[in-house]
Amino acid sequence: MADARYPMLRRRKRRRRLTMPAALSGARVRLLAIGLLCLIVVGVGVALALRPPKPDARRLLADSLATLDAGNYSAARTNAQAAVTAQPDWGLAHAVLARAYLELGDGLAADAELSRAQDAGLPAERLHQLQAHADLLQGDPDGALDEAAQALPRYAGYAARISARALAAQGNVVDARARLEALIGGAPGDAAAWTDLGRLRLTTGDVGGAALAAARAVALAPRDPAILTLQGEVIRSRYGLIAALPWFEAALARDAYYHPALIEYAATLGDAGRSADMLAVTRRALLARPGSPQALYLQAALAARASRIDLARSLLRAAGGTINGLPGALLLSGSLDYAQGKFEQAAASWRQLVGLQPLNIVARQLLGAALLRSGDPRGALDTLRPIGLRPDADVYSLTLIARAFDAVGDAGSAASFRDRAAAGPVAPASVFATDTAIGALMADAATAPGDPTYVLGVIRGQIAAGDTAGAIARARSLAGVAPGAPAAQLALGDALVAAGRYAEAAGVFAQAADLSFDEPTMLRLVDARSRAGRAEDAAAALALYLSQNPQSLAGQRVLGHWQVASGDWDSAIETLEGIRRRVGNQDGAVLADLALAYAGSDDGAIAVRYGRAAYGLSPMHAAAADAYGVALAANGDEEGARQLLVKANRLAPGDAAIAGHLRQLR
Repeated sequence: MADARYPMLRRRKRRRRLTMPAALSGARVRLLAIGLLCLIVVGVGVALALRPPKPDARRLLADSLATLDAGNYSAARTNAQAAVTAQPDWGLAHAVLARAYLELGDGLAADAELSRAQDAGLPAERLHQLQAHADLLQGDPDGALDEAAQALPRYAGYAARISARALAAQGNVVDARARLEALIGGAPGDAAAWTDLGRLRLTTGDVGGAALAAARAVALAPRDPAILTLQGEVIRSRYGLIAALPWFEAALARDAYYHPALIEYAATLGDAGRSADMLAVTRRALLARPGSPQALYLQAALAARASRIDLARSLLRAAGGTINGLPGALLLSGSLDYAQGKFEQAAASWRQLVGLQPLNIVARQLLGAALLRSGDPRGALDTLRPIGLRPDADVYSLTLIARAFDAVGDAGSAASFRDRAAAGPVAPASVFATDTAIGALMADAATAPGDPTYVLGVIRGQIAAGDTAGAIARARSLAGVAPGAPAAQLALGDALVAAGRYAEAAGVFAQAADLSFDEPTMLRLVDARSRAGRAEDAAAALALYLSQNPQSLAGQRVLGHWQVASGDWDSAIETLEGIRRRVGNQDGAVLADLALAYAGSDDGAIAVRYGRAAYGLSPMHAAAADAYGVALAANGDEEGARQLLVKANRLAPGDAAIAGHLRQLR
């Protein structure tokens, strides 16, 4: 109780003192301390002995030069950066780092390193050729030419190559080519000169010449990623997407972060339908060059394909102004605006595209649609007029023109074009040319005798005017002057087709395909061989093209049509349904072929649905009426089938297949 009342009187507990055991007292403690100190000293000595030696700048620079020579430019840059860090005042190390940056295409960083090299005491006279290269990469061809002219004789080859690139950038292709050919004449073993010549030829459309130059460059320097990348681009043009992939992979095996190879590899993968692989490679490209406009553009295109419009717009905006004026970026930007209902913005982008590519029919269709939706029907008519005047005008263009005439109050013209749309094209596809008079085209060509572009314009104008003999003669002359240019071969083939000489045209198109086996060339070759009675050769050309370009819609359409014609119903259904899933239900030809394929496979109900849809799009088109009639017959409606097949026969009285369907019903 006393404790409870008087807590201050509680007894304090005794504190226990910590006592050291006898075993650890005295001399033993001192011995432990001495032992611990000895262990610390030994540990420090071992750490000092195992510490890596201070980086040797000379060794690092030697490593940079070795990796530069081996074609691993990214590693060369890393080694040179380490050398600069180890010895910041060494001018040669800064110069080698600048060279690595130049090989990687980074002119701004190279420019900075060249300034540091001079500040460190490296004579400016040794750097003119590198400074010229840096100026060119930064968009200053005039400065590049001035610097290259001051290069020492020992660097004359490098300076000549940069001068040629600068001349090409100024549009002086003839002098650029002459300078490179002169350089190679004096130094035939200069792989870099062969590479520059190959790229110049490829850029100007001389694919055959580019192939020869690239092959020579590969033989001289098979480890250079720039050369391997060029070879990949040449192979892609000549043979197709799949054949090009190993060359880009070989370039990346030398330098896994070589940006040009990554971009070309990613684009090729995307065109081949390997979207996941494409995305992974673009991410590597962004690691190699943060903020890469090319990589961001490719990612934007990939997002647009997946209908992720906001993401695609964000990526395209992040790509910046570097690519804004390029055709692909203009097409994509307009598509994104159109998908979001921003028709005026879409029209602005597509108007620029048509200005760059006035013979691009798809671009004109897109611009016409955007102008019509934005309330400018007269602008739409002006844009679509060159297409509407052609007898092979497609249904979509004719429908747009009819709507535009409705909008301006011209009901008669609208009805005329609506009737044409219902009937479909009345002539085979022909060369698309401007409506400029032949005299004006020839005058333009006379002002630039060395530019084949104007000659091609004259040839197209002659074909459109019906002067096939003159077109053939002019095209033969052009093909003789530029045998490695596929455009010249195509012009000659088009002129021969216009004259009805399909067998000769097929041979010319085959030569063009050997130079550039792209989609337009494939379609021409397949059509000419088919018209010349060489069906097996036409099928072989189509199969070869699809083996390299499996995502080609045009190729798949031809394949599906042929499968229907041969009675291979199951294969036709698989091919055509794949197309329909990609393009929707607005392609009347695909829907008509699907109706025939399902009718042939005894599935009349589905055949009728597709036949009705095709007929609804083009009720006056013989093929659509025929397909709908065959579908109704397969579904047991013989009376309805007879009415449609009679109509189809009247629309196309010379079509043996339609006549055969009507005979089978009777």
